[in-house]
Amino acid sequence: MKLPVIKHLNQFIEDNDQDYITETLEVLEALTEVPSLKDEELDVIGEIISNMYGALEVNKMIKGGMTKKDALNSFMMRVLGAIDKE
Repeated sequence: MKLPVIKHLNQFIEDNDQDYITETLEVLEALTEVPSLKDEELDVIGEIISNMYGALEVNKMIKGGMTKKDALNSFMMRVLGAIDKE
């Protein structure tokens, strides 16, 4: 996951609507089922999906009352904590 991408997507959600992200996620997830995709292509789609879900989660925390900065930091700490446990 890339924080600059999540920040950008979060700004997109604020400027537009999270439904665009949700619908795009459905399309990308359906694309992962194409049998002829190469591993590298699946990795790229997976990274985009991860960042989009991250942006939705950050947006949810902001709507819950957190500042953007705190929401982004909290989310990244959770991600890093999950990576450390592996």
